[in-house]
Amino acid sequence: VQLVESGGGLVQAGGSLRLSCAASGIIFSINAMGWYRQAPGKQRELVARITSGDSTNIANSVKGRFTISRDNAKNTVYLQMNTLKPEDTAVYYCNVQSRAHWYSPVSDYWGKGTQVTVSS
Repeated sequence: VQLVESGGGLVQAGGSLRLSCAASGIIFSINAMGWYRQAPGKQRELVARITSGDSTNIANSVKGRFTISRDNAKNTVYLQMNTLKPEDTAVYYCNVQSRAHWYSPVSDYWGKGTQVTVSS
């Protein structure tokens, strides 16, 4: 499975960005899709995650500002980021948990990451 991320960049505090992540390859089903981020000197942390049943898990630090959604037909997950703060600056990674076939175990896949920089 290949993941292609887009939408990162430089934005002023208070601004917005929308990240996209498209999954391609041998995919029977996708259990969950999500976004993680890693700031310099910090551990990677969950930002938002959405399951096949559209249940979402949003980090408290971004709740009310970020929204996660998915387009099942396109195997794509989106992260709408509003009211960005300098502390949101990080490399954002897409994560997909999927099965290649009905009998396959669920596997984890990661994108290469996209830089989000928020200036004050």
